[in-house]
Amino acid sequence: MKKYRVGIIGCTGMVGQRFATILDGHPWFTVTALAASANSAGKSYREAVGSRWAMKKAIPEALKDLPVYDAEKDIETIVSQVDFVFCAVNMKKEDIKALEETYARHECPVVSNNSAHRSTPDVPMIIPELNADHADVIAAQRARLGTKRGFISVKCNCSLQSYVPAIHPLMDLEVTKVLACTYQAISGAGKTFETMPEILDNVIPFIGGEEEKSEQEPMKIWGHVENGVIVNASTPSITSQCLRVPVSDGHMAAVFFSLKQKASKEEIIARWNKFRGPAQELELPSAPKQFIHYFTEDNRPQPKLDRDLEGGMAISVGRLRPDTQYDYKFVCLSHNTLRGAAGGALLMAELLCKKGYFD
Repeated sequence: MKKYRVGIIGCTGMVGQRFATILDGHPWFTVTALAASANSAGKSYREAVGSRWAMKKAIPEALKDLPVYDAEKDIETIVSQVDFVFCAVNMKKEDIKALEETYARHECPVVSNNSAHRSTPDVPMIIPELNADHADVIAAQRARLGTKRGFISVKCNCSLQSYVPAIHPLMDLEVTKVLACTYQAISGAGKTFETMPEILDNVIPFIGGEEEKSEQEPMKIWGHVENGVIVNASTPSITSQCLRVPVSDGHMAAVFFSLKQKASKEEIIARWNKFRGPAQELELPSAPKQFIHYFTEDNRPQPKLDRDLEGGMAISVGRLRPDTQYDYKFVCLSHNTLRGAAGGALLMAELLCKKGYFD
């Protein structure tokens, strides 16, 4: 397979930094352009990031001296140097919408880590193991935008990458309702313990906008493509609470669910352990060999122990047990800046690449 040239728009932020590290040495993709705000434009990447570098790995050698462009003013220059871009910018929602559409209209595919286009009906929001077929809507989006190559695809909210994949293998049993309480790491807010000291010895019981995303976005993921748009699913009914906890990386969820078709605990665990999706069938480079891992120990999963499972790209599940108000309850965990953010977007890009959308 040929090497594709990649740009990172929003390269200095937490997710942009994660893109920089996970793309280093990628077998299909090579970073050839970096962009951020006007404040960083004109500097080398190492100068632009400076003391804000938050990754455990050092800045990749190949990127240290690359120039950082202005994400809004240097679009033509950036597009001339790439085959597609990852976008993870910190801007107002309407400004992000306009920016991503501008890149797409310049015939540059956009794989977005932002929330701005998640509710746009002809923009696919893909978890490659769950709804790879939603890429089919791209043809209709291109027709709307008037493009041949350009389009936008988006990654879902990072907290969904734990419990939605765990519910998905049970959907044919007619899941009727779900209650999900998410305990979200500070990296989900782009923070470290140094930059968020107020989280130490504390839990923040509300994250603005997260509960709406947790309840609404799964319905698009479980929807279907019809007449050039994605029609949201109508079931299951989902309610959620989202809390910020003093953990560096890893979003955990406590989940309760009910089934119309009853199943034993053993059957549910077997479904989790054997579940495979298109990402595994296509052997995408970043796909975990086993997507969902069930732990039998009563105290698993835990962020320190399990968030890095299969390079941070797998889901950990444990403590499945009957519930008095719902049929069952369990806990699950995913690495939020890997599987949940940059890694999930990378896997989506690999799927779209394999299907020829970047050619």
